[in-house]
Amino acid sequence: MIVSIVVAIAENYAIGKNNQLLWHMPADLKHFKNITTGHTVIMGRKTYDSVGKPLPNRRNIIVTRQDIKIEGCEVVKSIEDALALCANEDEVFIVGGAEIYKLAMSKTDRIYLTIIHHSFDADTLFPEIDYMEWKETEREDHQPDERNKFPYSFITLERK
Repeated sequence: MIVSIVVAIAENYAIGKNNQLLWHMPADLKHFKNITTGHTVIMGRKTYDSVGKPLPNRRNIIVTRQDIKIEGCEVVKSIEDALALCANEDEVFIVGGAEIYKLAMSKTDRIYLTIIHHSFDADTLFPEIDYMEWKETEREDHQPDERNKFPYSFITLERK
């Protein structure tokens, strides 16, 4: 099984503030949907709360220390428990937030990274990427347009 992180970060590694995304980039939302549809997504409870519902056409696993049930989702206590549920899958996707990314980083084989070429004021950051451990295998650079306010890049990183 390939464990993949899907994340959009600013140039300063910012990913959120007040449990909200920092930008509205339809191209990135479409990219995320294309990558994850038909697969399992693993997220933390705060990320789930910010989304507000299970992501459609995906198996949703929520990691939380709380003893709760969430309709349409499987709830587990740890990243390890989440990955154990996915043992027979080809690829699973870690989709946030910061704590879950931090816990999953050492177990991750691939990162689907969107870089928004701008810096933002944030209270939540993605863990710093050690580029000595990763090899860029794909890259698409895009200029801003009427729907996407900032320049951005879609990058795929594979663990060396």
